[in-house]
Amino acid sequence: MIKKRYLTKSRFKLATECPAKLFYTGKGEYANQNLDDSFLLALANGGFQVGELAKCYFPGGYDIKTLDYEQALAQTNEFLRRDQVIIYEAAITTDDLFIRADILVKNGKHLSLYEVKAKSFDPYEEDLFKNKNGTIKSAWKHYLYDVAFQKYVINLAFPQYGASAYLMMADKTSTCPTEGLNQKFRFVKDQNGRKSVSVSDSLTEIDLTPPILSKVNVDDECKQIYAGTDGGSEQTLNFKQRVDLFAEHYASDTKIQSPVSTNCSGCEFYTTESDKQAGLKNGKKECWKEHLGWEDIDFECPTVLDVWNFRKKAKLIEANCIKMSDITENNVAPKPDKKPGISASERQWLQIEKYQTGENTIWIDRSSLQNEMSSWTFPLHFIDFETSMVAIPFNAGRRPYEGIAFQFSHHIVHEDGTIEHYGEYLNTEQGTFPNYDFLRELKAQLEHDSGSVFRYSNHENTFLNMIYRQLQKDRTEIEDRTELCDFIRSITKSVKNSVELWVGDRNMVDMWEIVKRYYYDPATNGSNSIKQVLPAILNSSQYLQQKYSKPIYGASGGIKSLNFKDWQWIRFESEKVIDPYKLLPKMFQDISDKNMHILSDDDDLRDGGAALTAYARMQFEEMTDYERQEIRKALLKYCELDTMAMVMIYEGWKDLLQQDHQD
Repeated sequence: MIKKRYLTKSRFKLATECPAKLFYTGKGEYANQNLDDSFLLALANGGFQVGELAKCYFPGGYDIKTLDYEQALAQTNEFLRRDQVIIYEAAITTDDLFIRADILVKNGKHLSLYEVKAKSFDPYEEDLFKNKNGTIKSAWKHYLYDVAFQKYVINLAFPQYGASAYLMMADKTSTCPTEGLNQKFRFVKDQNGRKSVSVSDSLTEIDLTPPILSKVNVDDECKQIYAGTDGGSEQTLNFKQRVDLFAEHYASDTKIQSPVSTNCSGCEFYTTESDKQAGLKNGKKECWKEHLGWEDIDFECPTVLDVWNFRKKAKLIEANCIKMSDITENNVAPKPDKKPGISASERQWLQIEKYQTGENTIWIDRSSLQNEMSSWTFPLHFIDFETSMVAIPFNAGRRPYEGIAFQFSHHIVHEDGTIEHYGEYLNTEQGTFPNYDFLRELKAQLEHDSGSVFRYSNHENTFLNMIYRQLQKDRTEIEDRTELCDFIRSITKSVKNSVELWVGDRNMVDMWEIVKRYYYDPATNGSNSIKQVLPAILNSSQYLQQKYSKPIYGASGGIKSLNFKDWQWIRFESEKVIDPYKLLPKMFQDISDKNMHILSDDDDLRDGGAALTAYARMQFEEMTDYERQEIRKALLKYCELDTMAMVMIYEGWKDLLQQDHQD
């Protein structure tokens, strides 16, 4: 029997991103750069735990656990014969549409749909979902389209009932009622390896009162989406027409031709080198060939989508200016911004011009970089944080998705050039709120001198500001509260919308900003990520290659390391330096190399996707002491490399300036 091809809510979501994706999804012959294991992502953001917690607020429900469509539908319909019932993962279908509702409540002739999301919201925010002009905010469209599709299917399947739709999310203003609530939702595997969340038998009504998840009615937003007044980009088809189009093409397995757009930059159906070797197909390339008439050789040229932070991409695509080789200076209109270094538009044109002329040399604003570096005070301190945001708080009084700072690494460069991995911190103790101890240890390591402190991007500054607010609002007795707050203010600057405004005397130097304004290597392909900048500078610097091709890191008389011994950072493959991150041991033995790469490098996972996933696993999964210790060792090595990468980039810049001085 041929399995029926239903348009599900996940496939509907995919089609709203790009209709052509419906043709590629689920087909093993096409490469897909999304996580193979969606459980990993839900583990990192707390999705499964939030889902199980939501069920606890609707006790006495029936869970539809079977993965078989027909069995799930039969069980759901049987339960719906009752006048009043609560169903978890209720299966509902009509024609070619199929949904599983997170929570469905039947009360007489009325059905209430609750879509649970691992997201927080402020109930006091005016016009939570809408812009000033009445359209739906882009940040909420994904969630609202999801629930609108489900309500649409329910209305078609059960026209005799009334229906209401709700999003169920974490309330930012709520506080956890008890200690250790999050540890009552643990991750387990059954005999078949299927993963799920196990809810502790010790969970009580006290744990759930007051609730930290809230229900938000979205019936008005659903009506707006159905009416086409939500401000969506699709103007030619209404909601019903789009659903019908998607369902028809998915059922018949025919592609919906979609034009090239800026959405293509986020397409997951492309091939990596390993995918090509495995013989997998490139869906993105197929689409572009069909729409643009390109041949394989055309794809050797980077495109407008590869230009860093370029806001004119859509306009150029509309004008059929796709290849980077076709972009003119007038298209970019580079202008200075009266600040040291290079402006964003000037950097965009530099990237394009370097490609068009085939010039692969490094660009550096030597005078500005020299002025910047001469302002630094030794010893230099390089720090990197690993953080998480847990859905269900660790402690009573804490809020959902409060930031958790669980790890840092700290390298020092002395004025005589001596380098040492000076310190680190890692707290993976289950159910422990580590932020204040994290901060105390950071303070202890940095307060002995007035040396400059370095970060890479905004993450460390943002998190320290968050811990500052936690300290200010915490009602418990904290003896060193004032000292800790003073320390934070000394090495940070206040963030936007902060009640207090400050710039610390030792405000951290952001190496990411230095890269953007003073340094560009074509080998980074326009990226400013440390994961791109580090390999680029290692491949261009003879000094770094000579120094770190020797096993001096963690060696007696070499560079002090807390986690490595006699380590050699520079190794070659096909005359290119191997990315140092690829030399590290696997953080997880049970996660594929592909998934590990996505967790490590995917921008959507923000800072440290692999690290926060490891932290979540150590918090909520059952594992042996050996497994726990191995993950700890890997976490320490990864974070140590993050700060050593900053040191090597600093050394590379210093060598470039010295070369110029010698010339």
